[in-house]
Amino acid sequence: MQFQPTDDQKAFRETAKRFATEKLAPTYQERASGHTFDRALIKEMGALGLIGADLPEEFGGLGESSVASGLIVEEIAYADFNASYVQLLGSLMGGMVAKHASRDIASKWVPKVVSGDAVIGLGLTEPRGGSDAANLILKAEKSENGWRLNGEKTSMSFASQADAAVVFARTGDPDGGSRGVSAFFVDLNQDGIKRTHFDDIGTKPVGRGSVFFDDVFVPAENMMAEQDRAFGTIMAGFDYSRALIGLECLGAAQASVDETWAYVQEREAFGAPIVQYQGVSFPLAEAETQLTLMRQLCYYTLDLRDRGLPHTSEAAMCKWYLPKTACEILHQCLILHGHYGYTTDLPHHQRYNDVLGLQIGDGTAQIQKLVIAREKVGRMALQYDKKATGAQK
Repeated sequence: MQFQPTDDQKAFRETAKRFATEKLAPTYQERASGHTFDRALIKEMGALGLIGADLPEEFGGLGESSVASGLIVEEIAYADFNASYVQLLGSLMGGMVAKHASRDIASKWVPKVVSGDAVIGLGLTEPRGGSDAANLILKAEKSENGWRLNGEKTSMSFASQADAAVVFARTGDPDGGSRGVSAFFVDLNQDGIKRTHFDDIGTKPVGRGSVFFDDVFVPAENMMAEQDRAFGTIMAGFDYSRALIGLECLGAAQASVDETWAYVQEREAFGAPIVQYQGVSFPLAEAETQLTLMRQLCYYTLDLRDRGLPHTSEAAMCKWYLPKTACEILHQCLILHGHYGYTTDLPHHQRYNDVLGLQIGDGTAQIQKLVIAREKVGRMALQYDKKATGAQK
C-alpha cells in the first residue's frame, strides 16, 4: 500500500500550499463573513491547475489521480475551508458531467469548471427530504422536444452563484423512491429560476440556499444517464466526494492544531510555557494521533478509487468520522487558547462553524453508518421501507 505521494502529486500539493498560504490564508476570516466567493480567486486556482486536476484531458482536465485532488483539497482547506468547496465541486460535478452528460455539454462546461470560469452545483435535496434523498417531488414533465421543471431544491451549495446545476427530478412513479428519478443538466441563468441563500452560521461564502424552478424548459439532450434510473447511477460518485470532504475537515483541524502548538509554547503560566503541562500537551498529542489516522483513511480511500477497487464503506467512514472528530479537535484548540480563544480575532471558531455543517450536509453520520452496515451484511442491515434505500448510496 502506497502511503507517500509521488513526485507529481507532491508538485500539486506544493502549488496548492503556496497559493493557499499567499492568497487565501491572510483573508480567510474576512471572506468568511460574506455570502459570495471571489470569482477572481477561483480563476486563479483554475489557472494553476488546482480545480478538477483529476478530470479527463479531453475535457480540459489533467487526468491526474484522485489522490492528487485530495492533496490539493487538504492544502486549500488548511488555509480557507470555504475555498476548498471549489475543488470539491469541481471534481465531483465536473466528473459527473464528463461521465453522464452529452459530449456537447461536457465539452462546453467541464473546461470552464477546470479554468475556474464556471461553477456547477448539485440540485438534489428538497425541503421535505434530507437523508431520504430519493424522496423527490420536483417534477419534470414531457414538453415537445424536452422537459419542464417545477419545484424547489434546497440546501444547495453555491445556490445563488452557480452557473449551472445537475438537477434531480421525478419523471416516473411519485411513489417509486429512487426509481423514477432522472437527472438534468440545467443552465441556471434563464427565465423561471429564482435563487436565494441562507444566513448560515458557517460556510457563508459557499452560499447554501434554495433554487426554485417555475416551468423551466430543459432540452431532451440535457438529460443525464438513463431516464428514471439516474439516482443510483450518478450517486455512486459520492463515494469520491465523501473522501474529499474528510480532507476538507482534516485540513481545517490541522491548521488549528499547528497554531495551538505554537501558542502553548509562547504562553506562560506559573513561570513556565504551558506546553510543559500535560493537561495542555496531551490533548494536542491526541489530536495529532487522530489526524494522522484520519489522513491515512482518506488517502487509502482515494487510492482504492484510483485502482478501481470498491471503496463505498471506506468513503462512508471518512464522511461520518472526520467532520465529527475535526469539530472536537477544533473545540479543544479554542479552549487551549483560554479567554483569547473566545474572541473573533482567532480563526478557530470560524473553522469550527464551517466544519460543523458537514456533520449535517452531504449525508449525516447515521446515514453513513447505515451504508457501512449494508456493505458489511447486506440489505438486512436496513430496517425500513425499501423504497427509501436509494438514499443510502
